[in-house]
Amino acid sequence: MKTPASADAAVHRLPLLQGLLPFDRSLLPHDIVAGITLAALGIPEVMGYTKIAGTPTVTGLYTILLPLIAFAVFGASRHLVVGGDSATAAILASTLATVAAVGGKDYVALTSTVALVVAVMLVLARVFRLGFLADFLSRSALIGFLSGVGVQVAVGELSGLIGLEKQGHGPLFQLVSVFQRLGSASVGTTALSVAVLAVIVGCKRFAPRAPGALIAVVGTIAASAAFDFARHGVAVIGAVPGGLPSLALPPLRLSDMNQVLATAASCFIVIIAQSAATARAYANRYNERADDNLDIVGLAAANAAAAFTSTFVVNGSPTKTEMVDEAGGRTQVAHLTTAVIVLLVLLFLTRPLSFLPSAVLSSIVFMIGVKLIDVKGMAELFRMQRDEFLVALVTAGIVVFVDVMHGIIAAVILSLIAHTRYSYQLRTRVLTRAESGHWVPHDVAPDLFAAPGIVVYRFEADLFYANAGRFMEEILRIVEQAHVPVAWVVIDATQINNVDYTAGKTLVQLRQELDRRGVGVASVAVPEGVLHEMKRYHALGAKAPTHGIFSTVDEAVEALRDERPPAPTAQRDAKA
Repeated sequence: MKTPASADAAVHRLPLLQGLLPFDRSLLPHDIVAGITLAALGIPEVMGYTKIAGTPTVTGLYTILLPLIAFAVFGASRHLVVGGDSATAAILASTLATVAAVGGKDYVALTSTVALVVAVMLVLARVFRLGFLADFLSRSALIGFLSGVGVQVAVGELSGLIGLEKQGHGPLFQLVSVFQRLGSASVGTTALSVAVLAVIVGCKRFAPRAPGALIAVVGTIAASAAFDFARHGVAVIGAVPGGLPSLALPPLRLSDMNQVLATAASCFIVIIAQSAATARAYANRYNERADDNLDIVGLAAANAAAAFTSTFVVNGSPTKTEMVDEAGGRTQVAHLTTAVIVLLVLLFLTRPLSFLPSAVLSSIVFMIGVKLIDVKGMAELFRMQRDEFLVALVTAGIVVFVDVMHGIIAAVILSLIAHTRYSYQLRTRVLTRAESGHWVPHDVAPDLFAAPGIVVYRFEADLFYANAGRFMEEILRIVEQAHVPVAWVVIDATQINNVDYTAGKTLVQLRQELDRRGVGVASVAVPEGVLHEMKRYHALGAKAPTHGIFSTVDEAVEALRDERPPAPTAQRDAKA
């Protein structure tokens, strides 16, 4: 029979409810208040996302009902809020529109299918422990991508702000279309949009904790019901279905599967990068352990819940997470509170939503787009890292002038190029001993000796196909350009943690070249994994004590100081 202590330990071993356990009763009031705050701010926001995604307004509410609960049960983060997101909504609209009419029944079904495929991709990512993939989308590329999405979202709502139909593909053509039709703008709709924007901006400026968007929504619903806005030419969103979402398996049509897979892959990349970055940031803030792989399980469950409730892809939201944190929420209890409030809205308050003017949602979405444009981040990149600023700028430009899918592809490719370039343009050093006895690093140059005839060369990165050539060229140049003969080259490999096949073959070739010149090669403090690889490639021979491998530079230099290097290959061959 289990004791209470053992039962409690078993609960903690289960990968469930990690965002709720251990439960701290003292946090309950703060979490409930934070959940109410999230509902007040988040409900208008997710309704706005439906305008970006091109789905019915009620589907926005669905994204913060069962998906929130699913992540609370299966995820690890105590802080990450999962729900509808502008970036993934923009990906849906820009890609699925090519195979179905936006807003139509087939289109909405496709958005749910994408959510299901994303869930499957996330499950596979967890099975193969691919949480580390989040690290391959650089912060600079993500800043550029989200800024480009912000421009696209904000420009796309300009027509709605003045009561016009959206026309044109892409922000540039949409902007031109708006200016060409300014004479047809609705004065009433424009005035309403200005008032809503003033309320949202005013609350943010003078009362940051006030839910400006919610105030605008409630106020305009009341005014619309009282003065019948629809009769006076101000469009309203119309009937919103009430009650719980129906559970159904999304249709899987083979004819659309290529587009669905491409869309899901783009959403998957954004979800992995954005959710992991947000969860890690808040875990670090509160000295908690982040578990990317368990969060992936939670995100998979949340997207499966979205798929089965006929809504679109959900993602970890930085803005909603910050809302909860500012309001004092510290566990997933806050998010469950929000889900309860959304449930009450769906059961009892959908009829008032039908009076909501469409321009209000356009105003909310416009502000979401403006917030996504990270001017501060772009300026900081320009000031501190010009090359990464260029990555961000190119990514944003592709999102704005081509489309979101190509933007995310560019973000990934540019991030990988940046990673490879940093690994290629690494620091290499030659060490000499100072009078104090300490080792002093220098830029690579000939005639810098650690001891008579001994050169110590430090390589400060993993050795792989892209930098192996430079590794070999620098060592041979040091040997060939030295005015005093080099007897030994000591490779300080303390910074090398991996050697790929190309690099291994390069090590073999380097040893042969040095052997031909009568120069010995030794290594220092090779980590166990790399030591095994070097021995396998026979890169280090038995020409020096302990097979040419030493634990410190001092040890290597002292051992080799009086050791004669091997004779050149040609001399050995002649003697043979």
